[in-house]
Amino acid sequence: MDKVILDEKKKIILEFINSKDYQPMKLKEIANVLQVPRNEKQDMKKVLESLLGDGKIEVDTKGRYRLADANTRTGIFSGTQRGFGFVIVEEEEEDIFIPENATRGALHNDKVLVSLKTDRTGKRKEGEIIRILERSTSTVVGTFEKSKNYGFVIADNQKFGKDIFIPKEHTKGAVTGHKVVVKITDFGNQDKNPEGKVTEILGHMNDPGVDIISVIMAYNLPVEFPEEVMHQVETIRDVVTEKDMEGRKDIRNLPTVTIDGEDAKDLDDAITISKEGNIYHLGVHIADVTNYVTENTPLDKEALKRGTSVYLVDRVIPMLPHKLSNGICSLNAGEDRLALSCFMDIDEKGNVLGHEIAETVLKVDRRMTYTSVKKILDDQDEKEKKEYEELVPMFELMSELADILREKRRKRGSIDFDFPESKIRLDETGHPVEIKPYDRNKATKIIEDFMLIANETIAEDFFWQEIPFVYRSHENPDSDKIKQLGIFINNFGYSIKISHDEIHPKELQKLLLKIDNTPEEALISRLTLRSMKRAKYTSASEGHFGLATRYYCHFTSPIRRYPDLQIHRIIKENLRGGLNEKRLNHYNKILPDVARQSSNTERRADDAEREVDKLKKVEYMSDHIGEIFEGVISGITNWGLYVELPNTVEGMVRVSEMQDDYYIYDEEHYTMMGEHTRKTYKLGEKVLVEVLAADKLLKTVDFAFAEPEKEQ
Repeated sequence: MDKVILDEKKKIILEFINSKDYQPMKLKEIANVLQVPRNEKQDMKKVLESLLGDGKIEVDTKGRYRLADANTRTGIFSGTQRGFGFVIVEEEEEDIFIPENATRGALHNDKVLVSLKTDRTGKRKEGEIIRILERSTSTVVGTFEKSKNYGFVIADNQKFGKDIFIPKEHTKGAVTGHKVVVKITDFGNQDKNPEGKVTEILGHMNDPGVDIISVIMAYNLPVEFPEEVMHQVETIRDVVTEKDMEGRKDIRNLPTVTIDGEDAKDLDDAITISKEGNIYHLGVHIADVTNYVTENTPLDKEALKRGTSVYLVDRVIPMLPHKLSNGICSLNAGEDRLALSCFMDIDEKGNVLGHEIAETVLKVDRRMTYTSVKKILDDQDEKEKKEYEELVPMFELMSELADILREKRRKRGSIDFDFPESKIRLDETGHPVEIKPYDRNKATKIIEDFMLIANETIAEDFFWQEIPFVYRSHENPDSDKIKQLGIFINNFGYSIKISHDEIHPKELQKLLLKIDNTPEEALISRLTLRSMKRAKYTSASEGHFGLATRYYCHFTSPIRRYPDLQIHRIIKENLRGGLNEKRLNHYNKILPDVARQSSNTERRADDAEREVDKLKKVEYMSDHIGEIFEGVISGITNWGLYVELPNTVEGMVRVSEMQDDYYIYDEEHYTMMGEHTRKTYKLGEKVLVEVLAADKLLKTVDFAFAEPEKEQ
């Protein structure tokens, strides 16, 4: 059934059940009252099931439907290793705590109906699951453990919470240590573990590459492209033809560069820049992917399904096949390429005085790297400047304009998180040999600044045109989380102003400026980030808190992000005058689902990338057992202290490893009480730790505080 028709029918039935004369009825009785034709009764059943799934109605033991209890909520269950969990309800700020004895056998990511407890004494909302509405998955990836007459699988995702029992006849010959894919045949319940059968053996957990394949399978990341997609790709030319260029603005004579990382292959943005008097003319030129990926073709459907490219440590799972992403769509130097361009006139205060959006054809002069441009601008490297002599004035102009744009953003309160990401280097067998912080430099910031201004300019343009669009939105943070952050930073002597339970991004920006180059910088930066909500895609412009702007979208990466591809299609249709009422209605109808799918696939990619990084960090630390490192205390819990090393690895000093008689802890301090000693540790404090263990299965690193003689 079409989604629009389903929504209309749900509305009709909900109004009927909600009417004051309604008495609980069975499906057959509802059909009779509403005079539903016999051949449509199956559709009606689907409508009722959908309303049940939404938690809008409920069904009693006699099969009669009624409105759901006002005290029930529908949400997604988030499990934990320790048995309890939380239900995340989309429209509510606070998650609902579910004690271990109230989960009703729900597994991580299941859609559930939860009943709120009204007599709770604590502050946190608490509830119990009364029905599992939809199982999140029937396949799980994990590590097999063999017993004499059966086996069991420990899920890689520790939030899954329960081991899966495997009868002997369904082990497929797996042995202890095998990474396997399991199909769940019985989800179990509160007291009984799930049961399943092994459908695939991925290899032994210690075999090269098996760890990353396990993550790919666990997150259901599509690797191979379907046959019909590859057939479509075969029909696409490798070169831009004269016909392709018709009606486009020809900018091949403008000096044009791309600036990317050394190993980047999908180059989707190029820059042109000049200055007349006090006005900068900036051109941000983005690969015209929609020229090749047209709506509703196999390529388009697959791109929407994937939503984004996924960048794992040693591989990329692209949104589009390589022939497009690294070939005809990539703005490779010396090749004619099609682009969608945003030309902006910007004054010396960073104001965009005017702009033009156009379909263009360009030819990139040089493929630059961030390292090269940094050498030219920051290091004044003579050899590098000589090699790119004709472009040096262009880079200097870029630097000048980027500084102006960054200062304008700073003044309005845009938050710039500058803590390092991890750069993990593997050897040929996939084993990590180096982990270091991947710092942003002058060149990466220039490109960020130019992409940000293009994204803002495009978003504001389409907002005021009142054309259906996909925006990048970032809601204001929860007041409770900001208050907690305020209490926490007070311990370090910092403060933030909160008025009417709200905070201006400028306050967080000021905080980040104050902590710059202090020992607690990384810790407070991360906690500030965690106190904010996650950005998402929406079909309405809801503003972007972190960037302190009312209008923002993603326009600059259509090779690797579907929302960018989607809005390119709308922009081009608008430029060509094709957005009639029918097309506007079409976009109004599809864009909420496009935004939702894009947000979901982005989250999946982020989680998978984080998981692989965690795996490789644990594997790296397993080569350094017994070694001493300096780190910073990054977290305090009642079971131990988290310590983060300069290479971004985080591990734990467990209570059980501490040589004390007892301990006292609060959220900022941890005091060990021995017979003759009293030692207090605090968040942000530098400490020396010894690596005790690195568990690939649990993805944990264990530290112990280094002993004095070892420190020397």
